[in-house]
Amino acid sequence: MSHVTDPSLAPQGRLNIELAEKRMGALLTVRERFRKEKPFVGLTIGMALHVTKETAVLVSTLTAGGAEVAITGCNPLSTQDDVAAALAEEKNVRVWAYRGESTEDYYRFLGAVIETQPQITIDDGCDLVSEIHRKHADLLPSMLGGCEETTTGIIRLRSMQRDGVLTIPMIAVNDNKTKHLMDNYYGTGQSTIDGILRSTGLLIAGKTIVVLGYGSCGKGVALRAQGLGAQVIVTEVDAFAALQAAMDGHRVMPMAEATPLGDLFITVTGDIHVIRLEHMERMKDGVVLANSGHFDCEIDLQALEKNARRKRRVRHYLDEYLLPSGNILYVAGEGRLVNLASAEGHPSEVMSLSFCGQAHACEYLVKNKGKLAPGVITLPPAIDDFIAHLQLEAMGLTIDTLTDEQKKYLSSWEEGT
Repeated sequence: MSHVTDPSLAPQGRLNIELAEKRMGALLTVRERFRKEKPFVGLTIGMALHVTKETAVLVSTLTAGGAEVAITGCNPLSTQDDVAAALAEEKNVRVWAYRGESTEDYYRFLGAVIETQPQITIDDGCDLVSEIHRKHADLLPSMLGGCEETTTGIIRLRSMQRDGVLTIPMIAVNDNKTKHLMDNYYGTGQSTIDGILRSTGLLIAGKTIVVLGYGSCGKGVALRAQGLGAQVIVTEVDAFAALQAAMDGHRVMPMAEATPLGDLFITVTGDIHVIRLEHMERMKDGVVLANSGHFDCEIDLQALEKNARRKRRVRHYLDEYLLPSGNILYVAGEGRLVNLASAEGHPSEVMSLSFCGQAHACEYLVKNKGKLAPGVITLPPAIDDFIAHLQLEAMGLTIDTLTDEQKKYLSSWEEGT
């Protein structure tokens, strides 16, 4: 039995899903092949993803391939209620999700998905597969494996593998070039700025924006902020990432130095408390804080809540905190993923690439049943390359092919200067 906020929202949800489909041609090509080949007949696929219009297209791709799908959200503020209502009406789909879930419901819904006894999981953040390992280990022997969508989840999976507790193969879809060099870079860059603008109406040009973390997501955010006229400061703990940021034209410094300079701080580290009370107390009046890392722990909101003299909701998912000093800080999207809490997430085109990876990862688990060792694995480069070709085709683009002479030259060691 599905659980959604308002079933009457389903017609609008279907319209939004149709709009997404128009922009997800690569994934639709996969869906048509799955419809013919039925690789998932007899299987249940359990999903903990952002329940958005783009995710709905992935769901329909999997059900076209014969799967039963059970889905819940992976972030309390990322569900689009109209899409959840539309999914609840679909055959072979059960959905438990609503925007603004309580912590109790969030884990209850994960439990509902687990109760369907999925043979394959698709995770965004690793909560679903970690719950199975912690509380439902009896299901693990019957599972083919799972897929992980995001950097934070893969960090957690590698920790599970290091600790010897990961007992099924988990495909790191985020490691696909067609995922982290597209979704994380172009998707996060655009959608993060979109969420901040919807929450604040802030003029980006002329502002000093501090980007905490310069992985693929941080690179995308910094690029878009720079393109809108901001001066970008990057804080990092990784020497090479910091070097890249400097070579890309950004100022690089420790957070302690950046704290009094920034007008807008954006966290994209995947780590805990990278903005702490000691930083917030030294920030300028009127500073905006936003997070685009997966969980709401990058900004120490508990310390802010405890020490603020007043908190007010002043705009759509924009909270104002009055500090003892008299300065005001604004937090967008409750410190959760600002691109989904305050906006609609990544554009459909970029999610088409990510979900092509998820769809192919599920198929790979089926085709290699019993052959994959427990642990974190990546898809073969040929599959990643095929996904890129699908997207080029969807965009109406063609590329060159190597001549026989060129292939021979590239495979030979004998010809030199």
